[in-house]
Amino acid sequence: MGDPFIRHIALLGFEKRFVPSQHYVYMFLVKWQDLSEKLVYRRFTEIYEFHKTLKQMFPIEAGDINPENRIIPHLPAPRWFDGQRVAESRQGTLSEYCSALMSLPVKISRCPHFLNFFKVRPDDLKLPADSPVKKPETYLMARDGKNNIADITGPIILQTYRAIASYEKNSRSEMTLATGDVVDVVEKNENGWWFCQMKTKRGWVPASYLEPLDSPDESEDPEPNYEGEPYVTIKSYTALLEDEVSLEQGETIEVIHKLLDGWWVVRKEDITGYFPSMYLQKAGQDVAEAQSKIKSRGAPPRRSSIHNAHSIHQRSRKRISQEAYRRNSVRFLQQRQRHPRPGPQRAGNPLQKEQPKTERPKPQPAVPPRPSADLILHRCSESTKRKLASAV
Repeated sequence: MGDPFIRHIALLGFEKRFVPSQHYVYMFLVKWQDLSEKLVYRRFTEIYEFHKTLKQMFPIEAGDINPENRIIPHLPAPRWFDGQRVAESRQGTLSEYCSALMSLPVKISRCPHFLNFFKVRPDDLKLPADSPVKKPETYLMARDGKNNIADITGPIILQTYRAIASYEKNSRSEMTLATGDVVDVVEKNENGWWFCQMKTKRGWVPASYLEPLDSPDESEDPEPNYEGEPYVTIKSYTALLEDEVSLEQGETIEVIHKLLDGWWVVRKEDITGYFPSMYLQKAGQDVAEAQSKIKSRGAPPRRSSIHNAHSIHQRSRKRISQEAYRRNSVRFLQQRQRHPRPGPQRAGNPLQKEQPKTERPKPQPAVPPRPSADLILHRCSESTKRKLASAV
């Protein structure tokens, strides 16, 4: 299989911890040669010590002999006092630093010092201890990679979900669940695999096995887009159920509904059906990275395939039927044929005044559904429970 090496290092964000004293640790997602993904936590002082040792091991590449020969990236030294604003502002520097590290020659990027630093340590597998006063706060980087301090307004409150059935992990990067387990979701990947943490465990979990504690999660799914987005299949799939669609590798289709469980509704001419988003890639983009993810983890199971599922919600999730998808899709395509999109506007009379644009009213925020009486009673304080019991 060969010696281990690192394929990619991504900075996810940082955590503010309070035990034994207030400090900050950065979260890195490390992808290894076997396509496994590991989450590691490092203080900036540790990163800087790693950086200094790396320069000592490779003085030529560090520019110590001739500054023109330097290829090891620069990293600013730690400050005497590191506050939250400093921790936030360092994220851009660390992202660029990790990217530059991965572009170094193999003798550096695969040396034991480099690999050992990013290996999982016992402390990486333990959740940080809670302070008697405060709990650790997690700050995640923006998806677009921009690291403007103004974009980070406060700690990311991780969403809490419950397992509706038991799940046995199939790889080391996944996490085993038992029915009723409560997990915090760190990352929701659109392929249907969510990175979760629970007590001392972390790993990937299929979203189809999770439900929010407050209410059924059909409102989390976006609305269908019958105009469709062009995608290309990067792996063939044979339908196992009637509402799925079979496609060969390399076919071009349109995605009309992106669902959180990773099974999207696609359209091929006048046929619609569910297809694993894991096997799709946007048209015009490189498929190499997407195909590597398929090797490390396959498509997640569908909610309909889960046996002995137990939900705490009386109102079940509502899903649009494939007949409704087909009917609405055909109606949209017919309307598009009758009213084709207008082409680019030609230059008119420059003296003609432009008609003022009317602003559309802003949509009102959706009112969340009221929790059930049982859920309210379960979450209320003991004092309220005693008062309700005495009133009855």
